Amino acid sequence: MPETITIDPVTRIEGHAKITLTLGDDGKVNDAKFHVTQVRGFEKFCEGRPFYEMPSLMARICGICPVSHLIASSKACDALLAVRVPRIGQELRRLMNFGQITQSHALSFFHLSSPDLLLGWDSDPAKRNVFGVIAAHPELARKGIRLRQYGQEIIETLGGRRVHPAWCVPGGVSSPLTAEKRDRILSGLAEAKETTLEAMALYKSIMPQFQDEVGKFGNFPSMFMAIVGKDGSLEHYDGALRVVDQNRKIVVDGVPNDQYGDIMGEAVEPWSFLKMPYYKPMGYPQGMYRVGPLARLNAADKCGTPLADAELQEFRALSSGAVLGSFHYHTARLIEIVYALERIEQICNDPDILDDHVRANASPNANVGIGISEAPRGTLVHHYEIDDNGLITSANLIIATGHNNLAMNAGVLQVAQNYVDGKNLTEGMLNRVEAVIRMYDPCLSCSTHAAGQMPMVITLEDADGTVLDTVAR
Repeated sequence: MPETITIDPVTRIEGHAKITLTLGDDGKVNDAKFHVTQVRGFEKFCEGRPFYEMPSLMARICGICPVSHLIASSKACDALLAVRVPRIGQELRRLMNFGQITQSHALSFFHLSSPDLLLGWDSDPAKRNVFGVIAAHPELARKGIRLRQYGQEIIETLGGRRVHPAWCVPGGVSSPLTAEKRDRILSGLAEAKETTLEAMALYKSIMPQFQDEVGKFGNFPSMFMAIVGKDGSLEHYDGALRVVDQNRKIVVDGVPNDQYGDIMGEAVEPWSFLKMPYYKPMGYPQGMYRVGPLARLNAADKCGTPLADAELQEFRALSSGAVLGSFHYHTARLIEIVYALERIEQICNDPDILDDHVRANASPNANVGIGISEAPRGTLVHHYEIDDNGLITSANLIIATGHNNLAMNAGVLQVAQNYVDGKNLTEGMLNRVEAVIRMYDPCLSCSTHAAGQMPMVITLEDADGTVLDTVAR
């Protein structure tokens, strides 16, 4: 029988997962799988709810990226209302989303991935965490924590709370921006920019140490998908879908939100609760693509802000085609933070940003609503259907992390085959296998769904722990 190595749990990610490696007689890895072991099933229990509850309810899917679901859900409800959100309402949604991108990318880079980059793959696992970074690099850690805090403060300033805000509503946002809140957001901008540019400089200075990993950590040809603006620019809130290949050649462009089903298929496997989306015209599993910051920079023609465009030019120099190495998700995240901070400044300085016309009101005018936006981890789809009373009859969520499922599995196999020796196994080898998952910064709490009949075991115990009865489904 082949020997199996199990990494359980995968550490420094958001959610619960494990990895299994199957070894041959020579100790080399023959197969690898990334198993998502938790299930949430949000689609099912929102059935029967009034559609106008959906944005607030969907924000509860995740405590790390609640704004992403709030926005995609609000956009789906906009489509149910068949209204045009006022321009300033859209800009305020963007403002909150840029706060979300800033805090989430900062969490990924400073808290979850920097221990590997700064302390080393083979360092003591008891210290290879954010507390180890605080001990070894206290000033950098402090600035990273402050950067994330700045993004959270934007969310709180606009939505009244840092986690699960309910400020985005069908038709726009629930309240306009005040001068005091605008000035509060602008007051923290300079420090946030300084920290991000320092982190970018540090990352570039240590990158030569990781050239082997750049070539072997999820480095393979694939397609990339993202929404882009009308001029092909980097976009996170609204736009049409674009897919490019490994050469950055456009495969399909300008796909409207309500036609996403023409290019996205969803498959399930019995060994994971995370669905496997694929590019439908190519079929499963050949239609593998990637989403997220790396995909957005590969798909976009430009960022559209000065500092981010300068960084994008350097990013383009990494490859004659698309940048394929998943290690460069780190690079792309830092560039996107730069972009988000520049856009936050632009929006806050819009002369009309304090306008109080921020919401369009209507009753349902359609039975189907689809909202697509870019979450920190990639393209996010909310698809709702309602009855004539405005109650949800079905919902389908295609989560950013799910889009990357095929690529994450391919990356785990590539890293394991390059670094794991079953006859001379070390903890550092297995940490490298985990690290390729961290490149994608998966949010598994968001992305899992019930697939078929879920097993359920209920155990009744007395006060002493004696099992009195067990019921299994």
